[in-house]
Amino acid sequence: MCFSVSSLPFTFFNGYIIKYILCYVFCLKGMIRLAGSTRCSGRVEVYHNNSWGTVCDDGWDLNDAEVVCRELNCGSALKVPTSAHFGAGTGKIWLDHVTCSGNESSLTECQHSGFGSNTCERGQDAAVICSGERDVGSSNEFCDDGWGLNDAEVVCRQLNCGSALEAPRSAHFGAGTGQIWLDHVTCSGNESSLTDNFHIFWLIDLIRLAGLAGSTRCSGRVEVHHNNSWGTVCDDGWDLNDAEVVCRELNCGSALKVPTSAHFGAGTGKIWLDHVTCSGNESSLTECQHSGFGSNTCERGQDAAVICSAVSVILTGSGLTRCSGRVEVYHNNSWGTVCDDGWGLNDAEVVCRQLNCGSIWLDHVTCSGNESSLTECQHSGFGSNTCEHGQDAAVICSGEKTFR
Repeated sequence: MCFSVSSLPFTFFNGYIIKYILCYVFCLKGMIRLAGSTRCSGRVEVYHNNSWGTVCDDGWDLNDAEVVCRELNCGSALKVPTSAHFGAGTGKIWLDHVTCSGNESSLTECQHSGFGSNTCERGQDAAVICSGERDVGSSNEFCDDGWGLNDAEVVCRQLNCGSALEAPRSAHFGAGTGQIWLDHVTCSGNESSLTDNFHIFWLIDLIRLAGLAGSTRCSGRVEVHHNNSWGTVCDDGWDLNDAEVVCRELNCGSALKVPTSAHFGAGTGKIWLDHVTCSGNESSLTECQHSGFGSNTCERGQDAAVICSAVSVILTGSGLTRCSGRVEVYHNNSWGTVCDDGWGLNDAEVVCRQLNCGSIWLDHVTCSGNESSLTECQHSGFGSNTCEHGQDAAVICSGEKTFR
């Protein structure tokens, strides 16, 4: 069943993204949306009983947000702002005490107190900021020449939206901007995908940072999604300008380092990009000059990597592994060390967890072992210490696999 709606969320088609469509269809796919800001950040709202309502932030955490971000094809959850950060919603408060493991495919699959059952005020509307936030100022469109119910039927089916009810024309939902990619769309209505009818379509190539031990959301091996599969980037000529684009695209701050020699492990699949040359101002890595998708002269040991400024802790100096070494902290635009006064396994446990590894900035660090970041632990204050560099703290994590 489709419903008439005044606005439609942006939607991904198996790696393809439709940003604005001038040929509109009255369909509603999902039960969830983010309101009050952008497509991948905002107040969480749920569609239930023919109306949109909010979610109370009682117990709302990153596991719950992770489900929302994944459901909306918005990457991973970065933050869960509190106190109705994106403004108070209207209508019913549909969900309260939501408890997700983080693996559910939809927010409504998580435990909650029941639709409409809550003990909340408007100032408690749940919110989320996802890693997949993208600049949508540049749009791609269809022309509505010949656009009709058969064409709309294919779109509704592809979006699992049931049948098409209407196919409004004349930019019913407002005119878009940018290139008009398709015109004179003619579907029989039986196609499984709108792209079955055309050879022209646009592909937004997605970027991620990957790797095993030592990699994080904002540090790792650079991978590109192209032609329905993930592949790597060769580090021929790879530099901070190229890394800067990746970090900005992933909302990970600025580029700090570009480790070489497949620092985060060798990838698999195609080597999609080689000889990437960015000015540093591009909005996406695929806008930079390169040798062409799949054209490369690379070996697996040359997979490009990056460490972005959103990564606050690294291990360095061992020369052997990436999950053992001297602990360094990024603060006030520079890297510094941690003094080992009182340094113990609880403190090291936090570093290992933070790194996904299973001048001196910090001294007298005292962790319970349960903190998510080293800087959450008690310490004497940034820059306040009674240490020499011969006391730099170090750690060896279980996530590092070494044989000798």
